[in-house]
Amino acid sequence: MIWHSWQEFFAMGGYAPYVWGSLLVVFGLLAAEVLGLQWRRRAILQRHARQIERASFKRTGNENQA
Repeated sequence: MIWHSWQEFFAMGGYAPYVWGSLLVVFGLLAAEVLGLQWRRRAILQRHARQIERASFKRTGNENQA
């Protein structure tokens, strides 16, 4: 396709709502995926930190009793 102006490019030959709408959906889903991965990573790191803390607390507690 050849466009003679930016206005024609953004109009996409009358299909602009479909083209730009689909791009908006794709970028929205990509952003949701990135945010979801960050949330999961943070939750996993917090869970592991709690497990390590519990393990070190149990180890320290057992040494004091011996």
